[in-house]
Amino acid sequence: MKNQATPYLMFEGNAKDALEFYREVFQWEVTELQTYGEADFPTPPNADDFIIHAKLEKDNLLIMVSDAFPGQGVTVGNHISLVLEFESEEEIQSIYNAITNKGTVLMELQDTFWGAKYAKVKDPFGVIWDLNYTTK
Repeated sequence: MKNQATPYLMFEGNAKDALEFYREVFQWEVTELQTYGEADFPTPPNADDFIIHAKLEKDNLLIMVSDAFPGQGVTVGNHISLVLEFESEEEIQSIYNAITNKGTVLMELQDTFWGAKYAKVKDPFGVIWDLNYTTK
């Protein structure tokens, strides 16, 4: 295998909102975006503005995003979280504040026994994020 697995986030009609939220919070760039209406793929007209494929990128990070095919639905659960490693206390605090402004705190940002500042948060789209900054 090559590289790390790429997280793929699936939404139920609100992927554009999620992309904007992640772009703003993490300063990621939306490098690709295609709607169902733009794709050569038969979909109901009410789904033309839904995202069939998008990419968020920054440095070596890549996350793919789409809306589920209309009618298939999405079950948002706690079985998947995404771990982000930060380079400073300021950076982890900023991201923590931005997510918890609209999301939910599952574990407050705190010093841990493994020598890190850590928090677990759920964003307003149901995605769970593990935020970690290894202290020196």
